[in-house]
Amino acid sequence: MPAHEPVSGAEAVTGAEAVTGAADGAPAGPVPPGTGWPDDPATAATPVARDAAEVRALAAGARTLAELVARQSVCRACPRLVEWREQVAAVKRPSSRGERYWGRPIPGWGDERPAVLIAGLAPAAHGGNRTGRVFTGDRSGDVLFASLYRCGLAAQPTSVVAGDGQRLIRARMVAAVRCAPPANKPTVAERDTCAPWLSAEFARVAGPVEVVVCLGGFAWQAMWPVLRSAGFALPRPRPSFGHGVEARLTAAGGGPGGHGGRQVLLIGCYHPSQQNTFTGRVTPAMLDAVFRRAAAEAGLA
Repeated sequence: MPAHEPVSGAEAVTGAEAVTGAADGAPAGPVPPGTGWPDDPATAATPVARDAAEVRALAAGARTLAELVARQSVCRACPRLVEWREQVAAVKRPSSRGERYWGRPIPGWGDERPAVLIAGLAPAAHGGNRTGRVFTGDRSGDVLFASLYRCGLAAQPTSVVAGDGQRLIRARMVAAVRCAPPANKPTVAERDTCAPWLSAEFARVAGPVEVVVCLGGFAWQAMWPVLRSAGFALPRPRPSFGHGVEARLTAAGGGPGGHGGRQVLLIGCYHPSQQNTFTGRVTPAMLDAVFRRAAAEAGLA
């Protein structure tokens, strides 16, 4: 996922996102819910959203965080994204043809009472879409989790597959778009259709959240309406995205005890994409600086 993730219409797949060849070895296609995949939050009885209205209804109607992430993980509301994620899961890339691909939306993952929320764009076609966990199984995740581990926010320096023992420490990861998009470019309609999942998840975990780290400009923009819907007053003008840019938001109304008067620090961070790390646009030291700042602000350092 690039640092400046454009939102555009459907585009041809290029570069590392291209899928070639036919699958062999492991079963192809998405994992049916409730069939034993590690950490699968859904079952065969989990209701499925098939359009934007059903996303809104199912997100709003989830009674618990566990029920919400289960519903996220079986969503089929965006036909283009469903077709792409399942095509990738069926065809696979040559180096992964012996593996089963998750091939479903990636739910939020991590501590249920996080002090730090980490927001990204969307899962990678051969990363989260393969492993079933956000930022897991690709080079972006390798760089990200190594930094989180150094900064005390992850239990292990690597995140390889779901069920590998990795866990986040007082942190949680979410994506603005839950399905892998072609060329890492969701459309505006896909972003907006998926938004209720993010808003509902933030509402469920917001109580202890002190810091939101946005990996890339897409996540930076996606969090503003989420924070507004949670009762936080947005700054005017809104600061532009940049690495290390900060914005402190205060919840309107009341005083300490509820959301009223609470503050959240929003921090921008360049995305640890392969392009950004190879070119030096973002370095391990730059990531560490952001996450150490987030941990300190949240009282974890």
